[in-house]
Amino acid sequence: MQFAKRLQPLQANVFADMDQAKAKAKASGQNIIDLSLGSSDLPASEHVLEAIQESLSDNSTHGYLLFHGTQAFRQAAADWYTQRFGISVDPETEVLPLIGSQEGTAHLPLAVLNPGDFALLLDPGYPSHVGGVYLASGQIYTMPILAENNFLPVFEDIPTPVLAQSRMMVLSYPHNPTTAIAPLSFFQEAVAFCREHDLVLVHDFPYADLVFAEDTGETPNPKSLAPSILQADPDKDVSIEFFTFSKSYNMGGFRIGYAIGNAQLIRALRQVKAAVDFNQYRGILNGAIAALRGPQDSVQQSVEIFRQRRDAFVTALHKIGWQVPTPNATMYIWAKLPEPWTNDSVKFCTQLVEKTGVAASPGAGFGKAGEGYVRFALVHEPAILEMAVERMAGFLR
Repeated sequence: MQFAKRLQPLQANVFADMDQAKAKAKASGQNIIDLSLGSSDLPASEHVLEAIQESLSDNSTHGYLLFHGTQAFRQAAADWYTQRFGISVDPETEVLPLIGSQEGTAHLPLAVLNPGDFALLLDPGYPSHVGGVYLASGQIYTMPILAENNFLPVFEDIPTPVLAQSRMMVLSYPHNPTTAIAPLSFFQEAVAFCREHDLVLVHDFPYADLVFAEDTGETPNPKSLAPSILQADPDKDVSIEFFTFSKSYNMGGFRIGYAIGNAQLIRALRQVKAAVDFNQYRGILNGAIAALRGPQDSVQQSVEIFRQRRDAFVTALHKIGWQVPTPNATMYIWAKLPEPWTNDSVKFCTQLVEKTGVAASPGAGFGKAGEGYVRFALVHEPAILEMAVERMAGFLR
């Protein structure tokens, strides 16, 4: 049996290898503390669950849900965005429901790229951004993001021949895995660059709410600390932005997100989506509407919980002599590896889980420029995170 060549780049998967390493360690008797997956352990809010539960007994929610049946959700998303960022949004032409933001980043290349076209992606970056380009038979040019540049790409380094064949650029800030935040001035530079070179600008924005005020303990203003790409492109000339309920509302398993942006891009993505699937169950959309329109205190409670976990984990690492920066966003710690693992993050992570039961994500799994780093997800209570560091202390010695 022969398969499409586009599958070949998808065969190597560091995270699948790590999954096997975790299973092997568990089988050998290790008690696993899994810090490798960014899946929140916090519950969805009661008013969200109640909206979904009420939908179950309504027979009208049990059938296929087509685009026009999502109008209430699209209106709620548009209203939330306008209230948050001060930019008007047309729910009919500029909003599209998605099965998580990953569906958007994976399917948009099918609407934008012809075979051989380049997409400009961050390195390190989120793996689904790569997969979508390969499925569209596109080529990838990786933009290294380095600590000395605040983990922001340098557009001037992109070769002219690559730019001539490029059709899209994908950004994502606050950034997974580096935890970096991009200022509005950078987004303005990115929009100008994409206009100049006729590029579609894609912004994956799952961590819009998971931002922390620096040192003051005050609630940050996400509009300024974690800006939207459309603040730099308010007319939506070249941009599309993807949102998810997985992080802000702890609804990862419900698979609900949406896109906001340029009407032509929304229409093109809608055409791809129509060929692949219907929308989710209407009850899930009702829960998402409740999340957007209901009280937002649960969002800030989640942010505070992750702040406490961040502080506990970073403090514990510092106590054992592993100096890592304190991130201002996301649910991760991006740590530079000590000797002798500075150039072998996969070996570090496989040995770590084998000998201690602590599972982490190797930086190499996020791209070439991620080598030499490891990502820890703060998906356990502080006491468990501190226990993980205690185990790592012995391993590092």
